[in-house]
Amino acid sequence: MKNIAFYIASRYLLSKKGSTAVTFITWLAAVAMSVAVAAMFVIISVFSGLEDFNKSLISNLHADLTIKSTSGKTLKNLDKIKSVLKNNKEISSFSRVIEEKTYINYNGKGDVAYLRGVDSAYTKVNPVDKAIFYGSYPSFEYSNEVIMERSLQNRLGIPVDDSNADFSTLFMPKPGTGIINKEEDIYNKKEIFVCGVFPGNEQLNNYIVAPIELAEELLNLPKNSAYQIVIKLKDQENINSVQQDLLKTLGKDIEIKTKEEENAAFWKMINTEKLFIYLIFALVIFITTFNLAGAIIILQLDKKQQARSLISLGFPLTHLRMTYFYTGILIVILGVISGLVLGTALCYFQISTELFKAVEDLPFPVKIVGENYLIVAAIASVFGIAISWFFSKISKDYITKN
Repeated sequence: MKNIAFYIASRYLLSKKGSTAVTFITWLAAVAMSVAVAAMFVIISVFSGLEDFNKSLISNLHADLTIKSTSGKTLKNLDKIKSVLKNNKEISSFSRVIEEKTYINYNGKGDVAYLRGVDSAYTKVNPVDKAIFYGSYPSFEYSNEVIMERSLQNRLGIPVDDSNADFSTLFMPKPGTGIINKEEDIYNKKEIFVCGVFPGNEQLNNYIVAPIELAEELLNLPKNSAYQIVIKLKDQENINSVQQDLLKTLGKDIEIKTKEEENAAFWKMINTEKLFIYLIFALVIFITTFNLAGAIIILQLDKKQQARSLISLGFPLTHLRMTYFYTGILIVILGVISGLVLGTALCYFQISTELFKAVEDLPFPVKIVGENYLIVAAIASVFGIAISWFFSKISKDYITKN
């Protein structure tokens, strides 16, 4: 009997005979489901692309592992730390970093910036030199050669790689107490030469990358100091084991964080946004499934006489309900498959043409992953099956009415 119920359901859906209005409403429900599924698939594929884009931004700011002191800013026992890192076969490169807020002034214009002092090995950990689109990376022959984030350079109007231009000046407040007698008691200052510009983003806005000697001088730190050591691994899959090994070897005075742990708040925000995207589009699909409910009710009304004939011939009422249930399931399957196909086509269209832009020079990133197919299909199927089951159960009311 179940096979007969399924056969009748397929005939209801595919047969060209019958009420035009019923056919229209049935296919409208399938089209509505298809559009909702396609929309959800496209949106979460864009979100997957944005996740990868954000990861690439963070990779330009944070290394695989970052070592910091748990007591004060400056790392203690730096020689021991460097020795341990050199002897670890899982580590490809590491670099000393000093990062601090500073004030930059050029021809009366000023702004707060982040000074990141790095040593000559920094580009092996973070290839920021490859991101420079104008000028060149510091040669480290002079401590005052720096590269600057584009928006900061634009706001201040600082010339790039121009030996005839005026120098910019960095100001670093001095710690301490007591009476201030002269300007030098307030801050250290250093003139800098901007030799290159790199593109900024939300993670790298207002950054200045300079030789670490410049940061040491501005902060009155001894040579070979470091606020942190950034590490690049040979194999990122071993990141957790390397992290634990280093923690055991280096003791309790340091902390070691992965790039995800360095940006815990950022990733929490991303995951929260992702959850809300799922909830919003799940609600859209849920509302869309009420078209399915309408289609099942209209079908029951239209096929009332046929249903009575089937029951009089011995067709059980439960199997008749299953007929309407199967009809709803077929509409859901048709809507999900066509929606995923349509959504995939739209995603590949955006990937190939980059037609839609997030900003003027940045197209919406799209990433097609198998997980998204499963999520969208599961959400649509759950709502579709639930609606089909509920409204197929009320078929007796339509059959018994005159």
